Amino acid sequence: MKALFLAGGKGTRLRPITNELPKPMVPVIGKPLLERNIERLKEHGVDEVVLSTCYKPYKIEKYFGNGEKLGIKINYISEDIPLGTAGAIKNAEEFFDDTFIVFNADVLSDINISDMIRWHKEKGAFATIATTEVDDPSAYGVIEYDEKGFVTAFKEKPKPHETDSNLINAGIYIFEPELFNEIPSGRTVSIERETYPQLLEKGKKIAVYNKCSYWLDLGTPDKYIKAHKDILNGDFKMLNHDFKKSPQYISSTAKIHQNAKIVGPCYIGENVEIGAHAVVGPDTFLGDNSRVGASSKIIGSVIWDNARVEKGALIANSVIMSNCKVDMNTEERNVLLTEGVCHPIAV
Repeated sequence: MKALFLAGGKGTRLRPITNELPKPMVPVIGKPLLERNIERLKEHGVDEVVLSTCYKPYKIEKYFGNGEKLGIKINYISEDIPLGTAGAIKNAEEFFDDTFIVFNADVLSDINISDMIRWHKEKGAFATIATTEVDDPSAYGVIEYDEKGFVTAFKEKPKPHETDSNLINAGIYIFEPELFNEIPSGRTVSIERETYPQLLEKGKKIAVYNKCSYWLDLGTPDKYIKAHKDILNGDFKMLNHDFKKSPQYISSTAKIHQNAKIVGPCYIGENVEIGAHAVVGPDTFLGDNSRVGASSKIIGSVIWDNARVEKGALIANSVIMSNCKVDMNTEERNVLLTEGVCHPIAV
């Protein structure tokens, strides 16, 4: 089975994290989100992926290469201008001649892609859309469906009285290759607003797969922090470590002063140093080679690799990016620190 990752977004709402990084390359527990998603699909038998890029594509290609280090074949195709979801799929037509998967690269999900493929085949569907439930669907494109699990309508940002459905598009799809015949080439095409409604008009069977128990779009800094908290609390399983049973993961190479206090759930990476009387946690991730000074305190935050927190500093609900330094005895709450500049995080 082959998969197409749509990895071309600029991640505008995630700025300034994405000023220099493509959104799929933003690290989640120390590894790019895209790498996490490729590893997850590989577990389900996907042996070849195509990365559709647009924004800073060279950074993605430099990191992944041909996929050899991940044990999977990786192809690349780039858009000069954003083509929309369906346009990007059409642009990758040369790589697919059988049933294939499409994955929005900025989604964090526990979807069982093997089960979704089985469901797609069982339904004899032309396309299958993974969905997730939200309390208030009025800000999304809503999917209505019948008792057999097939889509009946798509409604864009409906008012409460306009739909009974609370299912939205989760950004994960399975398609038959005949889909390419339904998408015009050479222009921007929205799969939600154009392609899917046309498929329904033609009577094509579009199945709904509603078995994602965890789904999150890492669209904003506060959601980025939430993703880490969810992993550390065991609500989303990503690592070979059960945070429900053992709320602290501490690398064997970490150097922690005997008078420091570690409060789970937390993750402490390779070669981390934590000084005397420092407090780390709860809900805190410390990336590899980070340094935490004496008597400092870090709560509910994500600290990237090679960051430094000086003596007596307080950090809460914040993101400190790689190679950044928090000065001695300073206090940072609800901020994103990059290159010495603090950006407030909306909460």
